[in-house]
Amino acid sequence: MTIIEFSHYFPTDKECKTHFKIQREKRGIICKKCNCKKHYWLESKLQWQCSSCRFRTTLRSGTFMEHTKLSFYKWYLCMAFMSSTKKGISALEMQRQLGHKRYNTVWCLMHKIRMAMGDRDSMYELKGSIEFDEGYFECATLEKTILKRGRGSQKQINTVVMAESTPLEDIKTGKKSSHCRFFKMKVMESHLKEEINTVVQTNINEKSIVFSDKSTSYVDISSLVDTHIISVSTKETTKTTLKWVHIAIANAKRNLLGVFHMLKGKYLQSYLNEFCYKINRRYFANRLFDRLVIAVIGN
Repeated sequence: MTIIEFSHYFPTDKECKTHFKIQREKRGIICKKCNCKKHYWLESKLQWQCSSCRFRTTLRSGTFMEHTKLSFYKWYLCMAFMSSTKKGISALEMQRQLGHKRYNTVWCLMHKIRMAMGDRDSMYELKGSIEFDEGYFECATLEKTILKRGRGSQKQINTVVMAESTPLEDIKTGKKSSHCRFFKMKVMESHLKEEINTVVQTNINEKSIVFSDKSTSYVDISSLVDTHIISVSTKETTKTTLKWVHIAIANAKRNLLGVFHMLKGKYLQSYLNEFCYKINRRYFANRLFDRLVIAVIGN
């Protein structure tokens, strides 16, 4: 959704609330007290009331908007900016666009939306042919005592990158290529095989075929999936077998560096959530905003 379209459909807070109400009702309202699914709307209170126990549910209750005081209009406007920009937007620029006084409030708002993006993508498993590798992202160190100019002010954060790629072959020419569908990126605390195994079990379907290099951390992957194909890491492997994961790593680094310049390591996963969410929905066009509203509503 473009900003011009947003200003047409959501000129005030009222239209945002009405849209949010409709989207929540499509997904269904469940009473927190008795789990009843039948409710009726109280227009004067802007709440749903359970037809069984009469417990009331607010518009924000149970969503990522819960416990926030920002208006629906600013939430919606922030989601419009984040979904309409291909490369992302900084919190400082978002603060300027929203006309909000406090930077920290806008920063927290954007991270809540990124959290919703990550939760939404975590609902899906990668299937079929999966490229699996690790990338390293430069982040600022958190310890102020060792923060200094130059290389000492940065550290490399290890990140597992997974790409669901489909092998293709042109029947006439015999040329082989691959088409990529979905990506996942997970920040790692260590290089231990136990952590790698957890990532594989959580994010990849057990009937999949996994392609990776010959890392010692990947020794157990063959027992977790249908087939594990190992290739020696070379320049040729980077361009063929593990093509899409390396493209994703390069694009993510360029994207994050261009917008945020330097990130703190503990927030890297949040920014990668946004990158993967948007690249996984790169063909959604104007529907991306509506999907983001659903993500903020949550399960």
